[in-house]
Order: sequence, then C-alpha cells, then structure tokens
Amino acid sequence: MDGSGHLSAARIRAQLSHPVIDADGHWLEYGPVVSEQLRRIGGDRAAEGFLSIRRHDRESLSMSVAERRRRRIPQEAFWSSPAKNTRDRATAMLPRLLYERLGELGLDFAVLYPTVGLRVPRIADDERRRATCRSFNVLTADYFRDFADRITPAAVIPVHTPDEAIEELEYCTRQLGFKVAMFGSLVPRPVPAIATEHAEAARFIAWYDTLGLDSEHDYDPLWAKCAELGVAPTFHTGSRRQGLRLSPTNFTYNHIGHFATASEAVCKALFLGGVTRRFPNLRFAFLEGGVGWACVLYADLIGHWEKRNRKALEHTDPRALDRALLMDLVRKYGSEEVTAALRQRDGWPDPDAVTLIGGLDDLDDYSACRIERKEDLRELFVAPFYFGCEADDRINAWAFNRRANPLGARLNALFGSDIGHFDVPDMGEVLPEAHELLEDGLITAGDFRDFTFANAVRLWGAGNPRFFEGTVVEKAAAAVLAERPAV
Repeated sequence: MDGSGHLSAARIRAQLSHPVIDADGHWLEYGPVVSEQLRRIGGDRAAEGFLSIRRHDRESLSMSVAERRRRRIPQEAFWSSPAKNTRDRATAMLPRLLYERLGELGLDFAVLYPTVGLRVPRIADDERRRATCRSFNVLTADYFRDFADRITPAAVIPVHTPDEAIEELEYCTRQLGFKVAMFGSLVPRPVPAIATEHAEAARFIAWYDTLGLDSEHDYDPLWAKCAELGVAPTFHTGSRRQGLRLSPTNFTYNHIGHFATASEAVCKALFLGGVTRRFPNLRFAFLEGGVGWACVLYADLIGHWEKRNRKALEHTDPRALDRALLMDLVRKYGSEEVTAALRQRDGWPDPDAVTLIGGLDDLDDYSACRIERKEDLRELFVAPFYFGCEADDRINAWAFNRRANPLGARLNALFGSDIGHFDVPDMGEVLPEAHELLEDGLITAGDFRDFTFANAVRLWGAGNPRFFEGTVVEKAAAAVLAERPAV
C-alpha cells in the first residue's frame, strides 16, 4: 500500500495479466536549452517560433487583472508543472529518468506528447511554423532515440494546408522514424467578408477549420497519406483561448472542458464530412478530453439522424402540409386574426418555407456518410475513433456501458497518464487511480485490459501491425492484433 491506501502502481501491474500502455504522457521541454537547440537545428525562425509560445503566456501572466479584463485576455495557467514533487519534475524533463522509473509507475510502454510543443503546429506565421515543427521533430527524435523499446514520442504535424502536413508527416516517418503523429486542428482562418470590408477587425476575427466538414482545403490526400504510411492521426488541441473560455481571472473556468470541446468539433466534422466512410481502416484519437463528450456525441448523432435523415424529413417538409385540414382546424379553434392571416396566405403558415433551405443542393446532413440503416452510424463512429482519458475521471466507465450507449456500443477509451502536468501531483498514483474503476465495480477486468492496453494496441497497430516490434510489449500486442474484432 502507498500513503493513499492504494496498492502501489508496481503492485497493481504485477497482478495484471497484460501490459499497461500509457497513451498520453507528457515530457517537459526545458525552454532555455530547447530554444537554443532549435536554433542550431533550424535557425532563428525555429527558435523564435518556440519562444513566441512561451512569450505569449509570460506576457499574459505579467498583466494586471484590469488590463486582461480590458483586452478580454484569458487567465493563463500558472504553476502548471510539478514542483514539490521534485523527482517527478525531473522525470518529466529527463527521458532517461522516466525510462528508469516506468516499472515503478506500473507502465510497460509510454507514448509521449510534448508540452509547449502542443502549440507548435498552431503558430500563425507560415515560415516560422514550418521551421519550428521541423526542428522540434528533429530534436524530439534525438531525445528519445535510445529508449524506443519502452517509449515513443509524437511528432508535431502542422495542418494549415494538406501539403505542409503531408510533407512533414513523410519526413517524420521516413527520415526520423516516428510512429506517432500529433496533428494540429481548429486552424484559424480569416473570414473573407470581414477581411475585405474591415481589414483591421479581420486580425481578431476568425473561423476555425475542423479539417473534415466545410474545410478550406480538401484534406482527403492527407488522410490517404496517413493510411499509406500506417499512421493514426491523433489530436491534442484545446480551445482554452476561444469563445466562452475568456475569463481574465479564473484559469479553472477556462480550462474545464476545453479539450473535450475542441475534440468534439473535429470528431464531429470528420464524421459528418464522411471521412470515416471514405477511409474505413483509418483510426483517429482525441486526447485528454475524456470520453463523456464522445458518448454524448455518438448518441446525439444517432438521435439527429433518426429525425433528420432523408425519409424523416418528409415529416417536416412544408409541402406535406394538409392546408385544407389546417384551415378547418383554425376556423374551429383559432381566433379571427389567425384565421384571416392564414386565409391570406392560402393556408400556408409560412409561404417561403419550401425554398428557405439555405441554398442547399442536398438536404441530408449525413449525405457524406452514405447511411442506409441506423447501425451504419455505429460502424462509422465506434471503430475509427479513440478517446484519451485521464486516470481519475470516473466518467471513463461510460465508454464500456453497453446498456447506456446506443446500439450496445463500447467506445474506445484510452488510458492517458498526463504525467508532467499540474493535474498529476504524484506519478505513482496514476495507475492506482485508473484501477479504482475496476475495484469499485464500474468496469470489468476485460474493460480494464482494453482501457489500459488493448485499445492502444488497436489504435496504433491497426494501420501499422509492426508498430510494437522491438518493444517490451511486442508479443502481447501481436496477440491483441490477432484477436477477432469485438462486435
């Protein structure tokens, strides 16, 4: 037992019949060193791109509340890395120390994402973004090269255009040996009408491209390249500085739900944009937002389809209205004013309704999905999508509840430690917290195996069966990939 009354992480791991894969840990870049290393690799543009991210946060945290309120700048995170637990701080900074401690943490294999680097693909300036991404990936590959049997890092892939994404993805996989790719998303784009009519305002007003529906570019070539290279796109984008998350005083207000909101937007766009129909073997992951939002989205997509599919729209088609019956009922039960108004409109409550459809050629919101039956929605949503969940989130159990999820579905929840960040005060407590779901009877042992191991294998191994070759989980991963898919 540890101080919290849990079995230790190592003890829990020893009792399991399967390995544990951390699908979303984090390493902490030491800014003064990393920025200079990036400068050596990619020149001043690369260093400046990285430093601009840190500078933005420092400038915001240096402002008074009054100034942030005046400019409506959100409160940024402060004191966001381990400090009192100095060994954990060092572990997040030093790959060799993390490698040494994995057994102590109950982890067999870890997929690591950056911290400052999460925002590198979102740098606005094109040349600076591409230089920083390239240099950061070269640096990351070098940092973790000696630990490949138990750790693999994620490359950062910019997606402002499909071409830049494809170029960086090919370089990272073919030249640097990356197996995991973190794609940018929610790309801010100028609104053309505003840019034309109000050039000054256009600097502050943007729409966010979700890459799957109504995108500025056709991203299918990128998804095709992912399928060719055996790469599962993963997204780790937040929405903390957007929309309703602009509190100038309260970081928690800005932080809660922001990963879920960003993930829902991209996931929904990929689905309704028909990406999972056109690329049925591609797998996508949305990290750190939990799975509750995905359960709601899945149910809502089915519910909306039932009311808005081609056949269902006949119930609300204005042309289906029996105007004579409506007039009879209005004369019998309505006021003289309503009767007179309806008679003037020849029995049409809204004469323009038939043509007021927003200029759409196809009224079916699900047309890109080519859905013929309700079960198609389950197949197009459940198999392709994976959802990164932190260990202490009790909502994780919802993913495995066939009775609650429509059509008896189990969603693909992924165990992600989030080590290195403020919400993990003790790395040794992560696996025990996840194990509480099993101890408390909220999930089964089979669910726990999927959560902490098998789902990660399926995510990355479905498109790349050799993903785990040469790792300590190679044999166990191969057994998972040989299993028949669950129905």
